[in-house]
This record gives sequence, structure tokens and C-alpha cells, in this order.
Amino acid sequence: MNPLLISLLIASYFIVLIGISYLTSKNQSNDDFFTGNKQSPWYVVAFGMIGASLSGVTFISVPGWVETSGFSYMQMVFGYFFGYLVIIYVLLPLYYRLNLISIYGYLEQRFGKYSYKTGASFFLISRIIGAAFRLFLVANVLQLLIFDAIGVPFFVTVMITIILIWVYTFKSGIKTIIWTDTLQTLFMLGAVGLVIIIISSKLDINFGDFFSHISNSEYSKTFHFEDSAAPNYFWKQFFAGMFITIVMTGLDQDMMQKNLTCKTLKDSQKNVFWMSVSLFVVNFFFLAVGVLLIEYAQLKGIDAHADNLFPAIATQSDLGIFAAILFVLGLIAAAYSSADSALTSLTTSFSVDILEVEKMEVSKAIKVRKIVHIGVSLVLMIVIIIFGYVIDENVIKELFVFAGYTYGPLLGLYTFGLFTKIQVKDKYIPIIAIASPIISYVVKDNSFEWFGYNFGFELLIFNGLITFVGLLLIRTKSVK
Repeated sequence: MNPLLISLLIASYFIVLIGISYLTSKNQSNDDFFTGNKQSPWYVVAFGMIGASLSGVTFISVPGWVETSGFSYMQMVFGYFFGYLVIIYVLLPLYYRLNLISIYGYLEQRFGKYSYKTGASFFLISRIIGAAFRLFLVANVLQLLIFDAIGVPFFVTVMITIILIWVYTFKSGIKTIIWTDTLQTLFMLGAVGLVIIIISSKLDINFGDFFSHISNSEYSKTFHFEDSAAPNYFWKQFFAGMFITIVMTGLDQDMMQKNLTCKTLKDSQKNVFWMSVSLFVVNFFFLAVGVLLIEYAQLKGIDAHADNLFPAIATQSDLGIFAAILFVLGLIAAAYSSADSALTSLTTSFSVDILEVEKMEVSKAIKVRKIVHIGVSLVLMIVIIIFGYVIDENVIKELFVFAGYTYGPLLGLYTFGLFTKIQVKDKYIPIIAIASPIISYVVKDNSFEWFGYNFGFELLIFNGLITFVGLLLIRTKSVK
């Protein structure tokens, strides 16, 4: 695909996003940036959150994962749904009752300031690394499609990627993102649907035979009950999916910030429910794309695997220029619908949780927030560039593994706070939160030798359990 054509496509896309930013930034304030003034229609939030939940990692890595893991990812997707039920009936009522801007304000009310700062700090680390994973994948693809051909180094690609996001989020933050995410989700889902149609026609699969063709594929095996020690054992992945949803959505300022822009708790709950149903369907089609891509690659003798499979077939095969355009549009839409909200939520959390800008005079608070927004952008640039030298596996796998370490302490803190009335020595909570991932890493690294057990994504649950037990060790007395 011509690098100039891709560049024009990307430029046109961002002109549209900047236009939306301009329309939504009139008479903006810090309240608009952080909460959207709680005026977002629930159905708009729900649709936009599909794209934010999936990201460019899903767009590329889930289809690429099919070759080695089949449809086993759906075991986690089943767990996702039940995780969303916990968010709907436990976490959202809590956040609305406390009228929170940052969800980590709950930890201060329940335990104290050390707990509050610890929760916010773990989110900042988790989301910076998570957003960097996602943006690295996109920047890497853009490097291969455009910038290598014209001699632009990877670090410049990363800078351009971050600057483009900053341009359309710096004024109104979440208020803009609610609407840009809706547009980007539409592009992403449309691209996936049209790619399925194009490849199916090349493989002579008509609409009536599509589902039976996928179900009969050797790559479509979904459920694995055979070996309880295997990482893809059903109950491991089911519960891992459930708890990953709870922590990476329900305990994540990025995802919850969108929900808290809805007018009422009921609207927010409807948003999350319908999004969870939609994600089940959408993830199935992403896996179906993986089956079609593998079959097409085998038919045409294309030697591409994992995260390189989708980009190679879309841009270097005989599918045509339209398929390449769809791929680029879908990838950009999927990636930026996740990355822009990550940048905004990181800015919100650091401004509110760490710097406490709500206690500042208004003009100073706005100035501080803008500086933080720039600072977070620079940090993301640096982390992505570092990733360019260290990541060499399937990105979605690495993302979930990392989440198991960083979100575990948050899971333990919230579970302890919500389901016990025990008070703890707040000043020791940072020590527990840091020790838990370290212990989890040591146990995971030696689990097969010690117990004959291989940890998968359920490491998150184990990490949260260690935090929970650690909190019991620093308990003081029951809350009255």
C-alpha cells in the first residue's frame, strides 16, 4: 500500500476528530474535562466503550492468537460478562453514591490517605503500561506500512502518534472522547465486518455457510476441560476473565470515568449491561476473522503469524486497496478510541488523586491540568519507545500477564473494603501493595517446580488474594 495514501488517510481521519474536539470544547471547564458535566447519553457511552474496551490490541492480536489458541479466548469472554454484572450491581452504585470524580477516592474514605494514594499510583502505573502496549502495537504497524519506506525512525513515529492524540483531547478531555469514541467504534466495527465479507468471498464462503464454516474449523475449539494444570483450562480462563473485567474496567479510572459521565446510576448500569452483551458478539467475530486470515494465508502461501498476520494479509496480499484502507481505518479507530481515553484518565487521576487540583483556585487548576496532560503524553512516548526494544511476543498475552501483577493489589484492596468491616493500619498499605506482585512473580516463576501447576491469567486472582491476606495482617479493629 502506498505510504502517501496511508498518510493522507490518517490525516483526513484526524481532521474529523479535531473537528469533533472543536465542537465539544466550547465553554469548557475542568469539570467538563474530568466528568463531561454528567450529561452524556448512556447509549452513546455504551457504543463508544466497545471500541475503548477492545483497542488496537484486540484488532490485531485476537485474530493472530487463533493460530495457537483457537477460540479459547471466548472462555475469558464468558467470564467478562459476569465481571460486568459485579460492576453493575456493586461498583457503580458505590461510585454514584459517593459522587466521585476519581474512583480511588473510595479508598481514602474506607482506609485513609496512604491507601488512596496507593490505589491511584497502581492505576497510573497500570494504565501507562497498558496504554503503551496498545499504542506500541499501532505505532509498530504504522512504522511498517509508512515510515520505514520513507526513512523515518520509530521514535518519530511514536511522537507523531502521541501528538495527534494530544491535539484533540487537550481542551475538553472526556467530554470530547465520549463522542470521538462513538465515531471510532463505528469505523472499527464497520472495518471488521467488511473485511469478513471480502475474505469470505475470496474463500468462496457465502453468508449462509459462514457460521458452520467457522464452527467446523480446526481452529474453532473453544472449551478446554481436559487438563486443569494447563493455562487454557476453562475454569482458569473463565474466572480470570471475570476478575480481569472487574479490575480493568470496574477498578480502572479510564473506563469508569466514561460511565460516571452518565446522568444517573440507572443510565450508567444500562450502558454497562448492553456493552457487555455487545462485546460477546464482537469478540466472536474478531476470532472468526482469525480463522479466515489463517485459511487465506495457507491458501496463498503467506508466511505471517501472530500479530503480523492481519497487517500482512490486509496490506500485502491480493485483497486489494479497499481491504488495506479498511484495515488501516479499523486499526486507527480501535487504537485511538482506547488511547485517547487513557491519556485523559491518566491526566484526571494524577491531577485529582496526586495533585488534588479540586482544592486549587480555578485558573491554577486548569493550568496544572494542562501541564499534567503534556507530562503524561511525554511519559507515554518514552515507554512506547522502550517497548520497541523489549516486546517480541503476542501483545494481548503480555498485556493480560502484566495486568495480573499491577491490578492485583487494587482487586485485594476493593474486595477487602467492600466485603469486610475490618479497619487496617493505613500507613502499611503501600508495603502490602508492593509486596503482593513480587510474591506473585516468585510463586508463578516456580509454581510448576513446586506444585506441578502452571499459572495463566488467573495470576490476577492469586495476587489479589495475597493483598487481602496482607491486609488481614495489618488489621486494627472492626469499623463501627
